[in-house]
Amino acid sequence: MIFETNHLYHIYNQGNNRENVYYSRQNYLLFINKISKYLIPYVDILAWCLMPNHFHLMVYVNSTEIENQTEESIDNHYKNRTLNNSIAIILRSYAEIINKEQDRVGSLFRQKTKAVCLDPENGCLPAWYTIAGLNKINYQFPQDQYPQICFNYIHNNPVASRLAKDISSWEFSSASEILGLVESKLVNKQRVIEFGLQI
Repeated sequence: MIFETNHLYHIYNQGNNRENVYYSRQNYLLFINKISKYLIPYVDILAWCLMPNHFHLMVYVNSTEIENQTEESIDNHYKNRTLNNSIAIILRSYAEIINKEQDRVGSLFRQKTKAVCLDPENGCLPAWYTIAGLNKINYQFPQDQYPQICFNYIHNNPVASRLAKDISSWEFSSASEILGLVESKLVNKQRVIEFGLQI
């Protein structure tokens, strides 16, 4: 994945062979904690949703590389960690825990995590894409509406999949954070306001 600072991205991945990646409430909470620890230093999260067999993140990239204060190289200089490295750490470390817990082997997630730029007017490519096996986003709108379309799509996922009656009743989504129904876990509400995004 190639990230550029000061751009919005939709990041997503799903279970290998479309299998579940979250088996219990604790699994969801563990993944949320990993997002908080490894992604928030690089990005502001505007929307997120964890589904039984996939996840969606809508992020604004502040930095693509940060000096890692915990990992020293051979010459005693700190290694820099990239946003891509951090995403890989989240998926790899989570998969190790789930494989052990579920007595399974092999890849938990698909090999490639996707990241689509949502603000093409700033130089990224337009966000036309299809997610195999998941709901499709239909981009028949002006480019400046891509962020709102993605925002809505992410929050409507549980309803479209019949896991929830309304967007605020799915615990593992940012909808209830944005609506002020629960304390914010991951979302930077100021960024949501800056982009004029509304539920």
